[in-house]
Amino acid sequence: MKFRLIVACVTLMTLSACSSSPDEFENTRMTDIEVGYERAQQAIQAGNFSSALQTLEALNTRFPFGPLTHQIQLDLIYVYYKTGDIDKSLAAIDRFTRLNPNHQSIDYALYMRGLTNERASENLFQDLVGIDRSDRDPTKAREAFDDYAELVRRFPDSKYSADARQRMIGIKSRLARHELAVAQYYMKREAFLAAANRGKYVLENFSDTPEAEHALAIMAEAYRSLELTELYADAVATLKTNFPRSDYLSQLD
Repeated sequence: MKFRLIVACVTLMTLSACSSSPDEFENTRMTDIEVGYERAQQAIQAGNFSSALQTLEALNTRFPFGPLTHQIQLDLIYVYYKTGDIDKSLAAIDRFTRLNPNHQSIDYALYMRGLTNERASENLFQDLVGIDRSDRDPTKAREAFDDYAELVRRFPDSKYSADARQRMIGIKSRLARHELAVAQYYMKREAFLAAANRGKYVLENFSDTPEAEHALAIMAEAYRSLELTELYADAVATLKTNFPRSDYLSQLD
């Protein structure tokens, strides 16, 4: 009788252990994610992005599904950006937006894509020493502008939209400066019509930037060189009306 009782108890204990194993495993699994994620957050707060990157990549690989999966992926986007890995940041953003088009943080992903493309358009060394390389390729700057424009259009009330609007203004000035750098190159080569067209492009697309003043001056100078009297007079008159104290006016008299 005692032998049967012992066997029954052992059987019940075994069944109980087996039935609870999946839950215990899942709880342990979630604890591993939470501990790792907390470690990554601490590293980010401390500015130790290399350590955060290592932890987040490990979590993303080990736990591809779960309640923290999307947040881990969003944090990876940020950390790639902070470590200057432009290609990985853009790839992570594209993957996230493609797989989660209706996620509540899509606005953040769009904002980060703008930041990443904007960083790709910059040269850190040139910015540090104050060199204005307006002649550099504006492709990434245009892509950043489009990213911010999409964010503002789709999510006008997003907490990221205000900064996106400000950044769009800065990018417009940068794009305008690029066009003016090309126009000045044409002026030196005496390709006056091409220079005038570049100035006109600035007025048509970036009229609300400070660079519009210089664009008008280039147009006026180019038209004068081409002996296009009416167009020259119109350009000078527009410059006087909009920038009455412009230094360029003395050069055009």
